[in-house]
Amino acid sequence: MAPAAAEAPEIVTEGTGWDEQVADRAELDVTFSATGRDRASAVRDLGKRVAAAEPALSTPGLTVRSRRLWVHTEWRGNRPSGCRASEDLALLVTDVAVLEELLNALVSAEPAALNGPRWTLADPSAALRSAQRRAVSDARERAEGYAAALGGRLGPLRRLSEAAEHGAPIAYRMAARAEDAVDVHDLGLEPEPVRVTARCSTAWTLLP
Repeated sequence: MAPAAAEAPEIVTEGTGWDEQVADRAELDVTFSATGRDRASAVRDLGKRVAAAEPALSTPGLTVRSRRLWVHTEWRGNRPSGCRASEDLALLVTDVAVLEELLNALVSAEPAALNGPRWTLADPSAALRSAQRRAVSDARERAEGYAAALGGRLGPLRRLSEAAEHGAPIAYRMAARAEDAVDVHDLGLEPEPVRVTARCSTAWTLLP
């Protein structure tokens, strides 16, 4: 039997690509909190604070994704000093045009904390496809450079695998305590570009 032909050598490279699109959604986290001598009074006062924010939470283009209630005893040394009740709300703004007025209303309701916006894309698939094309192109260019350095030329692609995606939407944080009038228009909270990144590993045949 004739000996098996030696397998052609290969070049393995990694490629990275990214694409940016202006965000069309925003996520917010809001916390309302109240204290009282006992659990009943703390929860009652918390209810008043949340009720003051309900008109803002009914804004068209806003979805309340979740609500979480926390009630716990507060201590001073080894003695209970009262009770604190908090409600955490996760909000999704699907119409970024209402974001500034929404933030004005929420901050005016005097939350204990307000974090956001975190900018996201409703459909990142187009940005991802563009990032993938750039990642493959990057990997190919690297492989062609190595092939030329070895005095050969690049052959067909043998394998391609996807590495974990990197990058995340640009995030902004704001913690605020309200006064009588609130205006966030000067805080620069317009939608920001969201970067989607793709990374791939490729193996190419090295031809003489």
